[in-house]
Amino acid sequence: MKTILNTFVISLVFLLLNNSIYANNLDDAIHDLQKQWAIANYETSEDDLDKTFEALTVKAEQTVAQFPDKAEPLVWNAIIVSSDAGKNGGFGALGKVKKARKLLLEAEKINPDALNGSIYTSLGSLYYQVPGWPIGFGDDDEAEKYLKKALALNPDGIDPNYFYGDCLLDQGKSDEAIVYFNKALNAPARAARPLADKGRRGEIEAKLKTIKK
Repeated sequence: MKTILNTFVISLVFLLLNNSIYANNLDDAIHDLQKQWAIANYETSEDDLDKTFEALTVKAEQTVAQFPDKAEPLVWNAIIVSSDAGKNGGFGALGKVKKARKLLLEAEKINPDALNGSIYTSLGSLYYQVPGWPIGFGDDDEAEKYLKKALALNPDGIDPNYFYGDCLLDQGKSDEAIVYFNKALNAPARAARPLADKGRRGEIEAKLKTIKK
């Protein structure tokens, strides 16, 4: 019964995603990707993560094809692919993060300021989380460079402050990290992204608890 139910859930996910692939305009398309990403990232069970992100990646790629001259679909395609790598791991994870970086660099060529600095937030997060040479392309200096660019474009945003704080924490700079985590917690709410905000705040609070321990 459980197997049948899981199959039904996965099939329903594919149906819901595929039925809304072609949005009427760019804003609707991006909002839909943002919403589906938040559900996948914060509300999907581990058993369904692989298929959910697979379907969402297909949808993001089709959105890129629908708006080939826009940076925003490329950014969200990259965010979805890199989140898939982080959530599902495995041997394909490095290939996914390399693909995400490529998509972000393509988006930067079109519009570096797209989505309020999200290109640089995402690039920065990749550079400090991905292993360095010879395994991957990780580089703390590159991470800091991109995250500071993101903060320059969106100094009060929840995501750039969170990821810069997390980058600092990764380097053992706990006191500095706390400053940015607290700033992220106090960031203005995004009316169109309540689930993403709730999930991100939960991540921030978990990081702060870890520091206190």
